[in-house]
Amino acid sequence: MSRPVKRSFTIAGHRTSISLENEFWAALKEAAQEEGVPVARLIARIDEGRGPGGLSGAVRVWVLERYRQAARRGAG
Repeated sequence: MSRPVKRSFTIAGHRTSISLENEFWAALKEAAQEEGVPVARLIARIDEGRGPGGLSGAVRVWVLERYRQAARRGAG
């Protein structure tokens, strides 16, 4: 796994940065393309639905859950 890479986005009118490994950035880009939205909009959606933890962790969990759901669909 690679070292985290920091990127900045504007979410809900304020600038924020998150650090993720390249593998997570690639997964987010793929998901955004599949949903037809920019990565920043996808991150904003994740931010809207997250709990009290940090945004980077919420993004990682979202990506993991997305792949788990895909694996379940493929196994069924």
